[in-house]
Amino acid sequence: MSTEKVDILILGSGPTGLGAATRLKQHGKHDWLILDQAEEAGGLACTDLTPEGFLFDMGGHVIFSHWDYFDQLLDTALGSGSDAWNTLERVSYVWMDNRYVAYPFQNNISALNKEQQIKCLTGLVEAKVKNSLAQGKPANFDEWIMRVMGPGIADLFMRPYNFKVWAVPTTMMQCNWLGERVATVDVDRAISNVINNKEDAGWGPNAVFRFPTQGGTGAIWKGVAKLLPQEKQRYKETVTNIDKEAKTVTLATGAKIQYNSLLSTLPLDVTLRWLGKSDWADGLQHSSSHIIGIGIRGVSPHGTKCWLYYPEADCPYYRCTVFSNYAKLNCPADGVQLPTLCMGDGSPSASNGAANPGPYWSLMFEVSESQYKPVNQEPVQLGGKAWPAVVKETLLGALATTLMQAGDEVVSIYHRRIEHGYPTPSLGRDEVLAKALPWLQQYNIWSRGRFGSYKYEVANQDHSMMLGVEAADNILFGTKELTLNYPDIVNAKKNSELVWSLNNAA
Repeated sequence: MSTEKVDILILGSGPTGLGAATRLKQHGKHDWLILDQAEEAGGLACTDLTPEGFLFDMGGHVIFSHWDYFDQLLDTALGSGSDAWNTLERVSYVWMDNRYVAYPFQNNISALNKEQQIKCLTGLVEAKVKNSLAQGKPANFDEWIMRVMGPGIADLFMRPYNFKVWAVPTTMMQCNWLGERVATVDVDRAISNVINNKEDAGWGPNAVFRFPTQGGTGAIWKGVAKLLPQEKQRYKETVTNIDKEAKTVTLATGAKIQYNSLLSTLPLDVTLRWLGKSDWADGLQHSSSHIIGIGIRGVSPHGTKCWLYYPEADCPYYRCTVFSNYAKLNCPADGVQLPTLCMGDGSPSASNGAANPGPYWSLMFEVSESQYKPVNQEPVQLGGKAWPAVVKETLLGALATTLMQAGDEVVSIYHRRIEHGYPTPSLGRDEVLAKALPWLQQYNIWSRGRFGSYKYEVANQDHSMMLGVEAADNILFGTKELTLNYPDIVNAKKNSELVWSLNNAA
């Protein structure tokens, strides 16, 4: 079998791979190729369609951007008007103690009961004093929480919630990744909010976001892929090995492709194990994600709520998105007739399979999994089909947290497990990255993307795409990669001045 040759080989057609390919095309380069094991573009930013016609993203993705370049590309792919995009204001809450607390929690302790308020405020003052006397940086994320927020907020929210998200204890995480990801606390403001009983929900880079009117998040990246030469994209192609010396990748079919430069968005830990660096790979940690979607007949009772946080043990999920609020077409048309699969509590429907029209609404849940936080995947019957037990647990959790009612009619159920869900900012991560990424580049391998470079602080869709764009420029010209190397700078503000116009090659 002859070996195919290509100048630049890209593994993965998510935002990073497509960003790199877009940049290569922009520079007039033609000798490149994308490989992906999936059926279509999107990577972890893809969208699935249930048999009943409900869309579910692979997590709570929304579009907010640090770069004009990113915005221009998306508008080129989907269009720029209201026909292509819905613009929404973030309406997010933390569900705690049978009440909603505005997000971020640490700015809204005024919503708690008096005993909890006192505990949180006392902890904030204590933390402010201790932090002013502290020597050096916090040793881990848990210590950062205690220094910044104190024991009240730590015990009520930060520790339990972050364990549900990351599936590792906060003591096992570093704090270099934080940046704009976690709101700090203005103590005077917090006290004022409590005294004035004021809700304070305006923090964060995603207070206003946009979302495609149709096709979910996956439509964005399928649109970007359509802007690229189709003959340079190959799907259903699984890479099984990389030979760094021969500069070849081997496919599941046995075929080999030789490259001059390789841009890989495969998980870095997988790549390192292939290349004999298991000791480095062992220093990287990740959690897996279970995405669970529920389609329901009726009208959503949740107003304009977007995504909601769940730190307590009364449900398995850490976040739920009212996905039908993002776009009407995330659900089937009202006139589509669907049978009821089961009731809101999981009990059988009495409709005997009769199909009825909508309207419909939907909820999308996220559950994390790791060796520290196992997930029950034993099969259980639900709606006439075997599902992992976590799906049934999620449905019951939705009742406990008032997201659903026992009498709701469930017309669609969705579940997908993603092995590499979150790249954990583990204590040993930076040491591994400092060795592994330059070592790979010695062999003309650029490992980039959410899991290719393992930096959660630059792992949103805009970050991921720019990692690909800047890697392409680095391959071609040796240009510095700002997003990879300077997360604090690129997250500081809108960075139109740091990149080039989509319409003009550098």
